[in-house]
Amino acid sequence: MKRSAGYRRVVLKLSGEALAGEQGYGVDPQVVDRITDEVSAIHDLGVALGVVIGGGNIVRGTMASREGMDRVSADYMGMLATIINALAVQDLLERKNVDTRVMTAIRMERVAEPYIRRRAMRHLEKGRVVIFAGGTGNPYFSTDTAAVLRAMEMNADVVIKATKVAGVYTADPATDPSADFISEISFHDVMSRDLRVMDAAAVSLCRDNDLPIIVLSLEDQGAVRSAIHGDRIGTLVS
Repeated sequence: MKRSAGYRRVVLKLSGEALAGEQGYGVDPQVVDRITDEVSAIHDLGVALGVVIGGGNIVRGTMASREGMDRVSADYMGMLATIINALAVQDLLERKNVDTRVMTAIRMERVAEPYIRRRAMRHLEKGRVVIFAGGTGNPYFSTDTAAVLRAMEMNADVVIKATKVAGVYTADPATDPSADFISEISFHDVMSRDLRVMDAAAVSLCRDNDLPIIVLSLEDQGAVRSAIHGDRIGTLVS
């Protein structure tokens, strides 16, 4: 499993929780400012960039359903949360002169464009950052699955999942100090060892379509740029 010498078309998956910062909920403007600095720097490389953002800083559908809410209603609430996050990121990107489009899987033309594959491809060709919001538009599917689906539709070279940890570990490093870091791993091993890099549907889609995943820490400034250059950053899943 060798890393590419560089990726030209990338889908970046950000967790909603990352936008909340230390406060743990909502959108922290300082965190979004730092994240958009990173996205702007990636855009300056000439990379065709799509972004998918979760909604867990506002509402997480699976958690709401466990509390007794109807799962379908809870998932739609989560999709709307991703659109709120996408608009926040778009606002700061455009203040930094990065031409950005938000495209939603749920139609709401007053705030964003509806997702149309050919239109999204054209935005990327014109050098715009495209933020894919609203998940897949269907309940029971996570934003991880949405990121992989959009990456395949955009003919992306890689999905980069930026998290709070440096990559994939044998266990949760936050609760198990003995957890070992894994620099490279196969899709099969991720699924058989239940390492929770992404949900099973997303990993399965990547495996079936030979789409590599890089998992890295968003806290490490410049990590995403280094990974796009082909440097050995985070964990490569292929």
